[in-house]
Amino acid sequence: MTTTEQSPTPVARLAMLTFDAAEVEPLARFWEAVLGWPVVAITEDYAMLQGPSNALGIGRIPDHVAPTWPDDGHKQFHLDLAADDVEVAAQRCVELGAVRADPQPGETWVVLLDPAGHPFCISAAANWG
Repeated sequence: MTTTEQSPTPVARLAMLTFDAAEVEPLARFWEAVLGWPVVAITEDYAMLQGPSNALGIGRIPDHVAPTWPDDGHKQFHLDLAADDVEVAAQRCVELGAVRADPQPGETWVVLLDPAGHPFCISAAANWG
């Protein structure tokens, strides 16, 4: 489909992306600090952060198994974040509880693992237009 063709009528809109985790609050506080989205609901089993156009949920799964890096078939998706300074943003995420993934697959982005082990990437905001 080209940009001049009309898009099909959507069936639905993305309202929220939800991460599974063994503990809800630490992951909610991590993503609140990284994204700047407020936690609008939180219990022992569930949290929701509200972003400008959708939400991020965190659901407690007591036997949660973190995705693996590099991917061996357990990683289902990851977030791509944009920052003005990739290294400054990556270091701040590490200070908040993330760890740098090993190995790093490229030179234009940094792969990190959130406190529950979910991989996410930070790349230069200028690359996103």
